[in-house]
Amino acid sequence: MTEGAGSRDGDLPDDLTAAEAGMWEAFRNGTVYDLSSGDSVVDDPHGGHPWGPERTVRARIVCWLLLDGPPALAGRVSSLKLTGVQISGTLDLAGGTVVPYLEMKGCRFEREILLPEARFTTARFVDCSVPRLEAARVHTEGDLHLPRCRFHNGVRLTDAHIGTDLLMNQAIVYRDRSGRSIAADGMTVGQDLQAELLESHGELSLRSATIGVSLSLRGARLTNPYTRLALNAPQLTVERTLYLTPAGVGASMLSGATPARGTRIQRFECQGGVRLDDGRFGDAVDLERARFTFTEDQELSLRRVQAPELRFLGEKPQRGKVVLSGARVGNLVDRASAWPGPGSLHMGGFVYENLVPHGPFPLAERLEWVAAATAEYNPEPYERLAAVLRAGGEDEDAREVLLAKQRRRRESLPLAAKLWGYVQDWTVAYGYRPGRAAVWMAVLWAASSMAFAHASHPPLKGGDHPVWNPALFALDLLLPVIDLGQVGFWQLRGGWQWLAAAMVLLGWILATTVAAGATRTLRRS
Repeated sequence: MTEGAGSRDGDLPDDLTAAEAGMWEAFRNGTVYDLSSGDSVVDDPHGGHPWGPERTVRARIVCWLLLDGPPALAGRVSSLKLTGVQISGTLDLAGGTVVPYLEMKGCRFEREILLPEARFTTARFVDCSVPRLEAARVHTEGDLHLPRCRFHNGVRLTDAHIGTDLLMNQAIVYRDRSGRSIAADGMTVGQDLQAELLESHGELSLRSATIGVSLSLRGARLTNPYTRLALNAPQLTVERTLYLTPAGVGASMLSGATPARGTRIQRFECQGGVRLDDGRFGDAVDLERARFTFTEDQELSLRRVQAPELRFLGEKPQRGKVVLSGARVGNLVDRASAWPGPGSLHMGGFVYENLVPHGPFPLAERLEWVAAATAEYNPEPYERLAAVLRAGGEDEDAREVLLAKQRRRRESLPLAAKLWGYVQDWTVAYGYRPGRAAVWMAVLWAASSMAFAHASHPPLKGGDHPVWNPALFALDLLLPVIDLGQVGFWQLRGGWQWLAAAMVLLGWILATTVAAGATRTLRRS
């Protein structure tokens, strides 16, 4: 009997093996075709125990059923549901349209699966051993499930279109010849991409991918010692949240739910660079408890990222860099221990609207955070921090930040300007602590009043002159511009002249610094 005739009338083709004949009938009946032995060791698709011909079907027959299979039995819906089956040869569905429901569990593929430009309703491969999945531009109306599968030479989903969810939870993916574990550039997922507890050995590439709801890499382990990047996802669009957070291990739980008591927690770990440049995230980028291991030339790059919230709550990288240049976020949720030190943090043009620290994050440490991001003096990070603090009602802290900015600026000035800066700092703290001026004025006035009480003070003219008042005389010297009618009537000699000159000079210095501080205050208002 020819293949075409068998497909049209539903009769079994003549050249089918016993295993293939059983699969043929299960397809027409829409039932699960299970060839597992019941021994977990033998049935492990990733183990080394051989499966004989009694558990093996040809990939050509599988393709025949999916693309041009026999009609379903009366009252049934044809579908291919295989469990514990070995598929020999290459499963090649490239360019085909697969109408029947497809589900394979615990199966072993001897050669790669080819699905480029194929179309499915829903396809599920669960806990399967696959040399490679080649599925560029594949299109599914529903889900594509690949949980607990092991891919020995990578997965290619470039420009794929997944109608609802893409699931790769607990999958293990090794790199292909180009060094990529998963190549999914330009992929579109209608709802969630879940790759929780994923093991990726190579570069996970999601360049210009679009995720309709959330992208979850909870508990994933990304390792790429071969090239710079373990996660390469510039221009990634996620309509809600990117999760690089812990997951519960060994417990059935809903994605994102709080693990049950006693559940082992596995954090997100990445050995290799992360690139999320120009990403757009509708809700948040969540890095809670994430652990990054970089070499000196690798980095966590968040250049020009836009998100309502960045949760920077992971472990501090011991090497490499964290780059936030040009990023824009609403809430910056962070903790002091998460940020790297000087030389490893870059925040030029980083804009955030609110600070939400987790745990103690005193202003002194926040200023160290800004200083760590500016190897050379740059006023912008200080002004951004001061603006955020002022918007939150922390005016005193905002002034401290601007004072720290002036002190940092002073170190970049020539010697003369630096000395003048020290004078302004010691006297009125660059105008950010104007109360100091009153203290200095009071101290100088009291000291000079006591000194001038012992000074010889013959009148300049023999005519009328006011009564000698050492306190008023000292105040007249100390206050520039204002004339209290004392200085012009008395003559001092020797050291008293030098003291008077010093009083005038100090009065001008205090007045100048107070005026500069008042100008800054008015400008900020």
